[in-house]
Formats: sequence, C-alpha cells, structure tokens
Amino acid sequence: MNSNFLWGTASSAPQMEGAYLEGGKGLTIADVITVGGKTYARRATKEVEEGEFYPSHNAIDFYHTYPEDLKLLAELGVKSYRFSISWARIFPNGDDEVPNEEGLLFYEKIIDALLEYNIEPVVTLVHIDFPLNLTKKYGSWTNRKLVDLFLIYAKTVMERYKGKVKYWMTFNEVNHAIPKNDYASVLAFMSSGVEIDKYDNKEQATADIVYHMILATSKTVLLGHSIDPNIKVSIMNAFIPIYPNTCNPLDVMESVKQSENDFFILDILCRGSYPQYQLNAYKDAGIVLPILPGDKEDMENGKIDYLAFSYYMSNVASNDKSKMKMQNAGFSMGIDNPYLEKTPWGFTIDPVGFRYALNVLHNRYQLPIMVVENGIGGEEEVVDNNVDDTYRIDYLRKHIEQMKLAIEVDGVNCIGYHAWTSIDLVSGSSGEMSKRYGFVYVDLDNKLQGSAKRIPKKSYYWYQKVIETNGKIL
Repeated sequence: MNSNFLWGTASSAPQMEGAYLEGGKGLTIADVITVGGKTYARRATKEVEEGEFYPSHNAIDFYHTYPEDLKLLAELGVKSYRFSISWARIFPNGDDEVPNEEGLLFYEKIIDALLEYNIEPVVTLVHIDFPLNLTKKYGSWTNRKLVDLFLIYAKTVMERYKGKVKYWMTFNEVNHAIPKNDYASVLAFMSSGVEIDKYDNKEQATADIVYHMILATSKTVLLGHSIDPNIKVSIMNAFIPIYPNTCNPLDVMESVKQSENDFFILDILCRGSYPQYQLNAYKDAGIVLPILPGDKEDMENGKIDYLAFSYYMSNVASNDKSKMKMQNAGFSMGIDNPYLEKTPWGFTIDPVGFRYALNVLHNRYQLPIMVVENGIGGEEEVVDNNVDDTYRIDYLRKHIEQMKLAIEVDGVNCIGYHAWTSIDLVSGSSGEMSKRYGFVYVDLDNKLQGSAKRIPKKSYYWYQKVIETNGKIL
C-alpha cells in the first residue's frame, strides 16, 4: 500500500449533528423524515408534526460533542475523515442573500481541529439534507434555479476553507435520486429533495433532477479549480455490482442493462457527455433534456477529478422477471445469491464483489478512486464497558483484503478507504440507532434516549492497528 494511502472513516451531518434548529440552521429534508413502527419505515412529510419521531433533530449531538468525538477519531489514527456540511447551516433557506456566519464558524472549527490532528478533511457538500425551503419553493432539483443556488453555496464554503480542504464531493449517492421502486421514492427524496410522487411524468422529472445535479457538479468542478488549482472535486455514487443469474446470454444482457442505471451518471461526469445508451433510453421514453446554451461545454470541461463510491452489497439480475423480488432491504429488485450471506438487515455480504467493483470502475474510467463508504451495521451490547463487535472486524478484514488485491495485484489506483463509520449514528436507511456501524459505541436507543456515553469497541483497536501498519496487519 502507498504510504500516502488515506485510511479513514465517514459520516454525515444529519445522521450525527443534531441541534437541528441551533446556530441559525434552517429545516432540511432530513428534518421532516419520520421514523416509526416495528419496521422503522421512513416517511417524508412537509412539516414537522407533533407526535412523530425525527432522528435528525437530536441524532448523537455531534454539534455539541465534536471536540470529544474528533479526539477519539485522532486517537484511532485515521489519515482522513469524510464528513458533510449541512447546506442549511450555511444558507438556512438555501436561497438567502447572506451566509450564516455561525454555521461557517462551526465547520471551520471542525476543519481546523482535523488539520491540527493531521487528518485530511474530505467534504461532501450535500448528504441527504437539502434545505427544505428549496423543495417547497422551487421543487428542488426539478428546477434549474437550484444549479445557481448550489454554486453560491459551493463558492462560499470553498473560498472560506481555501487551502484547508483539498477533496470535495457535491452529492452523496446521487444515483439514488433515480427511483426504482416504492421504497426508492423515499431514497430519491433523501438524495434530491424531490417529492417524485407529485409528478405525473415521473420519468421526465427524474431526468430533469439528474441533469441539473450533474450540471451543478460540472460547474462546481470548474468553480473549484478557479478558486484553488489544488482542489479536487467529485460526486459520490452508490455502486452495487449486478451479476447475471446464469450464463444465459439473456441474463447477461439483463445485468448489463440494469448496470447502466448506475453507470450513466459517472459516464457523463468522467467522459464529459451523456452516453448514447442513455440518450436512446430517453428518446424511447419521450424525455427531452433541459439543455441550455453552454451546458454541453460545461459538462465537457467540468469532468470530475477522482471517483468516489460507496460499497455495501451486490445484486443478481435475471431475464425471467417472475424470479425477481425485492433485495437488499428494498434497494433493488433481483435474485437471491446462494453463494452469499446477508446481514440481519438483508444486505448481501460480498467482499469479492468489492474487488470486482474496484476493477470495473478503474478499467472503465482510469481515474484515482476513493472508497468513501464501506461497513456493516448490527445490534450490539455493552458488557463490562466493552463492546465485542468481532463480526465487524471479520467483515472489514475480508473487504480490505480484497481491496489490497485490487491495488497490489490488479493495479487499481485506489487512494483511500473510508469505513462507515467512526462512531455510532442514526442509520440513513432505517433511522435506527440499534443498527450500529461505528468503531465507537454511543449509549442511545432507537428513541435517542440514554447517557450518550462514547465507548470504543473491539473494532476500534483493530482498525487502529490496521492504519498503524498501513494495512499489513489485518
């Protein structure tokens, strides 16, 4: 492994900050997503409703505990930390004329603390928390106005933290903005702030959303380079490898076509234009892209600098639609894979798929790759002030082994790995605290009741040794 490899962890603002109306922050879409019932199904609402439970309102209170939490991060020994800025802390309504200084100072303190600990900040501009006003007033990313507003936000923080933050990402898991099933409409709301069910022509609305988010990313690349030539800008894609169910050519072709749903956004941002297969699909569906003069040039010139992706699971496709059923806790339709185990929440566990993903992305795009999320959630308990999460160590070890093979044997240019996550936080997909992903235990239950005490787990000390030995000791 390269001595400059960025061993790190990742998190997001709405899943950990809390203090949802403190410091001048405005409401975000995360603040109106409720959780309730045995399945902890997530539901988007227009306003905060009395009697409902909103995990983002308090989360793990990182807004107040960040000095302690960052100290634990430093003691873990990470080389980088991926976190997100809440747009609504900087511009409470998303379209304010003047930024909120209190919000800028909050993130400046975090960035300065990270740099003091010699930790590279990796910043995501939006991670499931668009200002709610942008949804209510403009229809979020269906409206081109958001491109201009986003650029004002990006310019404000990039200039403020110039010389301190090198790696930026525009949006988290942008391909989830494309709804593929009923559950995915909530994912799409989290990813884009758009209430897609409101639109009669959902396909056209989705195409508009993705187009505007891609255009905003290309323009942010150009903006970032103009502010500081050292800035590197990307977007984050959730990558789920899709295997054919059999060697039947029809199954293979089905896996290719399904994969295009995740590839096409990266194809545009890595190559500078829409791929022909996506243009053909739009033409067949009667979709017209909202292209204006200058857009094509911005996309051509504003290609991303590195490739960022999350990896949690794989899927299987079949040409026989009667075999298809909901997989991976509602993330996709597919076939059960008899060769793989699943997490208690239904995600397939596929370490070799991680190596496969790294190879596919490297060979397709030839860009530096940064893994920005990989991890496993599970129920855990504290015994004698210790948490034995051996299952997490086993999961991460197997995935890191495959990543090392991709780098050292296959020649993949992977520059960093960020485990999800440094500290227990509210699950993004289910809204639970009991679905724990962190190296540090947080004593809170699903209603966010408890002492909130931080307790390093067994995996904390294991990952500490992994980083210390640059991946030699797993």
